[in-house]
Formats: sequence, C-alpha cells, structure tokens
Amino acid sequence: MEQTIGNVPYVAPQTLLIVDDDAINRGILDNIFSAYYKVEEAEDGRVGLEKITAAPENYCAVLLDVMMPEMDGLETLQHLKGLGLVDEVPVFLITAESRDALMREAYNLGVMDVISKPVVPYIVTRRVNSVVELFRARKSLSSQVMKQQAELLRQAERIILLNQGMIEALSTAIEFRSEESGDHVRRIHDITQYMLEHTVWGEGLTRESTEQIALASIMHDVGKIAIPDAILNKPGRLTPKEFEIMKTHTTEGARLLGRIPQLRENGAYYYACDIARHHHERWDGGGYPDGLKGDEISPWAQIVSLADVYDALSCKRVYKDAFPRAQVLEMIRGGACGVFNPKLLDAFFSVEESLAGLYQSE
Repeated sequence: MEQTIGNVPYVAPQTLLIVDDDAINRGILDNIFSAYYKVEEAEDGRVGLEKITAAPENYCAVLLDVMMPEMDGLETLQHLKGLGLVDEVPVFLITAESRDALMREAYNLGVMDVISKPVVPYIVTRRVNSVVELFRARKSLSSQVMKQQAELLRQAERIILLNQGMIEALSTAIEFRSEESGDHVRRIHDITQYMLEHTVWGEGLTRESTEQIALASIMHDVGKIAIPDAILNKPGRLTPKEFEIMKTHTTEGARLLGRIPQLRENGAYYYACDIARHHHERWDGGGYPDGLKGDEISPWAQIVSLADVYDALSCKRVYKDAFPRAQVLEMIRGGACGVFNPKLLDAFFSVEESLAGLYQSE
C-alpha cells in the first residue's frame, strides 16, 4: 500500500516484531504470522526496544511477552509509551498471566490487546490482523488529509501571488499612464520595506505586516487613474484649479480601493487605503486631503510620503529633470517639499546611502 504526501511516498510497514525470551514461543508465533508479514525476532525487551526505536516506521505490530530477563514486557511498554510509540505501532501483550492488576497496567500503558498463552492461531491472527489494518487505514487517511492540506496550501499561495500580481499590474499601469517607467512603484516598495526592516520604524511589526505595508505602498497613487491626462501629464506648473483636481487622487485612490471586494481579503487592504489617502499629509498639518498633523498620520503613511518625495526628486519627471543627490537631501532636510517628522528624517538619513543604490542605474 503506497500513498504520497507531495512527492514523499508513504509505504505501509510490513514487519511484525516478536519479543520473547523463549525460542519455542518465538518459533510458534513466527510460524503463525510469516504468511502475513515479514517477521523479526528479539530475545528480550531491551533488544526489542532498540529495534523499535531505531526504525519505528518499519513495524506494523509488536508481540511482547511479559516475563523476560534483562527487561520485561511491562518495562518495555513503559519505554515505548514514554517515547510516544504506542500511538504509532500497535503493541500486543502475550502472557500466561491473567491478573487484573497486570491487565489494567498494560491497558493504561497503551497496549492494544492482551493475548493469553497458549495462543490459538486463528484467534490471535484475527485480532492482530484487524488492528494492523485499522492502523494502516488511519495512517493512509492521515496521509490523504495531509496531501489535501498541502494542495490547499499550494492553491492559497497561487491565489496570493495572483492577487499581488494584479495589484502590481494596476499600480504599474497607472505609472505608465503618467509617462513614468513603472519603476517608481518598485522603488517605493523597496524604500518602504528597507525603512521598516533597518530602522526603528519597523519595531513591533511582524514580518507579515512589514510585507503587507510594502505591498500596500505600491498602491499609493492608484487614484491618479481618475485624473485627466491633460493635468496628469502637464509639463509645466499646474494652475491652482488644476492642483485642486490633482489633489483628489488621494481621496479617489482610497475610494477605488474600497470598491474592490477581493482586495478586502488581503492583509494589505487596511494599509493601502490609509496610504493612498494620507501619503500627502505633512507633519505640520500643511498637507492634504485631511490636514492631519503629527502622530495623526500613521507611521506607514509617513514613510511612503517621504519615499515618494525622495523618489520624485531623484528621478526625471514630465515636468522636471532629476535633481543631484546632494540637492535632493538638502531639499528634504530643509522642508522644500513639506515638513516631515524629525524622527523619520533621522531614520531616513541613517540608511539613505543604501537607498541611493536604487538609483545608480538611473
């Protein structure tokens, strides 16, 4: 009988172990069971225990005598129970004794059945074979359940990757619409994740939360899909009226994300909505759309806000050329693009040299 868990085969064990110090008794039991199983023998409990513990997966059942020198049957059974092996390999006690105390202790230790000597072949084979088949069926069912669970996990992973791919495709498409290369969203993702992983701003966050925030960051500008091309790609300075329209990409982005039911099931949804709406808020309250101030702005929205400004200044856009790195840092430090949390700036400048590597091929 063979089942597989993934690519790992499950093969039902075929070996029955007889543990008895009497060679005649071992011969009788061997003769009874050799037609059904491969049979191994052990002359005392210690040898039997060594065989079982060395390869428990090889044995389909153990026939264990009670009265043996060196280590008797109950002592052997105690060791097997302590190792949790009585749940993996069915153990049968073979004994000429019928004391109630012996029976009670044997069953308390997990023995499957107590078989009296002298054994009756058709009775002992029926009792042993039935239990062996029961254990095999249970393990086979377990392997099938594990196989199904593994397949469900693979399906879930594929769905997660598909969802992430759709999110990345949507975000990149918007960047292409605004005549960007699409690398902007990748850099925002990388900057956000790096800040969370290498500064105090990631403290207290799980690895999963960090990845969800980084994924959410690439959706910060999804609301630009609602902005007319004439404004989105205008090469010159926007008029006050045009700028008011441009500012609506924050609220439109949060609204758009809220209308995608499938996204609500993604752990990044909460972060994405917050970031899309608030990545233009500023520490002094001078941002938009809600005029949030200080710690009213979430940590992740603050990080993406700074990452967005850093990337915009460092790269060529339809309305400007890229600024030199030194000028970019001075503009951020001096508040030319709005006021940022001083603690965030400290964290940013502590890792900026590493972040600058993202632009070496630009």
